Amino acid sequence: MKKVRVCLIGCGRAGMIHARSYAGKVKHAELIALCDPFEENLKLAGEEIDVPYTYTDYKEALQNPEIDAVIVVTPTKFHHDIVIAAAKAGKHIFCEKPMAESAKECDEMIEACKANGVKLQLGFMRRFDRNFRRGKDLIESGIIGQVTSLRSNTHGPSEPKEWMFDVRNSYGPIGEVNSHDFDTLRWYAGSEVKSLYAVGHNFRSPEMAEKYPEYYDTCQTILEFENGIVGTISGAQYVKYGYDSRAEILGTEGIIKVGSQHADQVEVTVSDQKNLSDSVVSWRTLFADAYIAEANAFADCIILDEEPPVSGHDGKMALMLVKAGLKSILEKRPVQISEVEGEEE
Repeated sequence: MKKVRVCLIGCGRAGMIHARSYAGKVKHAELIALCDPFEENLKLAGEEIDVPYTYTDYKEALQNPEIDAVIVVTPTKFHHDIVIAAAKAGKHIFCEKPMAESAKECDEMIEACKANGVKLQLGFMRRFDRNFRRGKDLIESGIIGQVTSLRSNTHGPSEPKEWMFDVRNSYGPIGEVNSHDFDTLRWYAGSEVKSLYAVGHNFRSPEMAEKYPEYYDTCQTILEFENGIVGTISGAQYVKYGYDSRAEILGTEGIIKVGSQHADQVEVTVSDQKNLSDSVVSWRTLFADAYIAEANAFADCIILDEEPPVSGHDGKMALMLVKAGLKSILEKRPVQISEVEGEEE
């Protein structure tokens, strides 16, 4: 069977996660090119991953007829132009989240891929994690009856970088970590969100409050889905205790709990009657297998000419929910999703 020949555009920390997946772990694809505008990034990536082609300009990479698909892992502001150029060049596209900076840009990206007959898959790796997928399979089996409410959380340990404190640009935790939760709950609910209400506060970086009064490191969001399901999302940055990603599905006949904070199944009880266990350190370790499964799914949808399992629409809706969440936090009120979609037109 033919292999999909891939070019990675963006060789930073997140990009190299994808590079390592495609370097021998994706059955029907191979990484043949690296692209990054920064020579140092390109040099380091090339030292780790040996490929026949390297580029500092993505437009030059797109002219290579040997490249079948691109993995776009650049800063968000470049996604729109790169994806449209790749689509026009006839390259299939995997694009990391956030998809773009506006709904209009998302729509243009989706339309360009459709018009040029190329696949567009978005990077929500939790859909490929065996535990989160098991949760979806159990929902569809009907074992807990009708789903009534959903809960998801992402708490990240990393200390915020300076640019993250400006939530008008970074969105804060609701964008940095909760975009995955929004996608997970849309997927579990099988429905779009009708409205949401979010609140946030800065607990861990009080020294930044004067310079960045809108910054928050902790937030809670309540969602009402169009099919009546109620959802809640907990988000936090700089939690220091480890990386924490879990979900819960409550039904009329039972409950499904997805994920664990434990890094392994080993627990120690010591003489003062305290239980000790290791915490998950990073999303990179927790979802290592999910990234590989995600990459395999992208290659397979190209070879088998199937619809990508995570679509451009999924990417657009995650962005709309992030924007609605920030609007709710800043304006201190519930927000209808239609409000945000209207502003984006």
